[in-house]
Amino acid sequence: MPLKSKHLLGLDGMPKEDIQLILDTAVSFREVLERPIKKVPPLQGKTIANLFFESSTRTRLSFELAERRLSADVLGFQAAGSSVSKGETLKDTARNIEAMKIDMVVMRHAASGAPHYLSTVIESAVINAGDGGHEHPTQALLDMYTLREKFERLQGLHVCIVGDITHSRVARSNIYGLKTMGAKVSVCGPATLIPRDVERLGVDVYNHIDDVLPKVDALNILRIQLERDAGRLFPSIREYHNYYGITRQRLDKTGRDVVIMHPGPINRDVEISADVADSENSVILQQVLNGVAVRMAVLYLLGTRN
Repeated sequence: MPLKSKHLLGLDGMPKEDIQLILDTAVSFREVLERPIKKVPPLQGKTIANLFFESSTRTRLSFELAERRLSADVLGFQAAGSSVSKGETLKDTARNIEAMKIDMVVMRHAASGAPHYLSTVIESAVINAGDGGHEHPTQALLDMYTLREKFERLQGLHVCIVGDITHSRVARSNIYGLKTMGAKVSVCGPATLIPRDVERLGVDVYNHIDDVLPKVDALNILRIQLERDAGRLFPSIREYHNYYGITRQRLDKTGRDVVIMHPGPINRDVEISADVADSENSVILQQVLNGVAVRMAVLYLLGTRN
């Protein structure tokens, strides 16, 4: 059964069946990653261009590894030093790369909606690897995969997303995906870091972490994005940690075995204490590994769609 869409641009409006298909397909690729030889041939002969107009380490490496594990040819691109820095438009850059007979594009861009625009001007399948403050669909898919691996279900789970909701594309994609799959989603953070009217997305809002912590199965803790001036929206890093930082003492008070997630990179002892990040509650490194399997599933489903 193919995905309904030719592209993966976001999880807003994605059918439950498509999310289910990606997560189920990722299971077999997760098994591949445990083999001595971690390479399979489904995308042999396909060429994938990774257009990263914004800095990225783990997402870019995760996509590159997923592509190579599927035997695809990989074309790398970074905006710095490219024709974009000489004034070429996004459309012209992408169409010139597509003229080299590529099959898919993985794109990260600082502008919300850039992958959606690209999907209208090129023929290749487009995968959104994060666009501005809009969506980061493969991160949410790997988060859901990790939760399903841990709890063997998504339906009925209570997940709280903590921190800088306003600037987070991870939060938006998680809200859309988890709600579609039947989970209960809350958000928690200072009022200045929570978008106005976020309740319209079907989430509960908490401004005190100790109010929601005893109720949840998992916390998805977001990085404070200091590069997007998030630090100006609360008095100090120390105060943020005191009120919202996830510490061992805070977790022990709940009496619950709360799963700790984080999309990385972590600001240790700011949004999460070092001992919690490295504890048995944490599935952060499983998220990283599962990200390769989930991206293999997305690439496979889109790359073999025809």
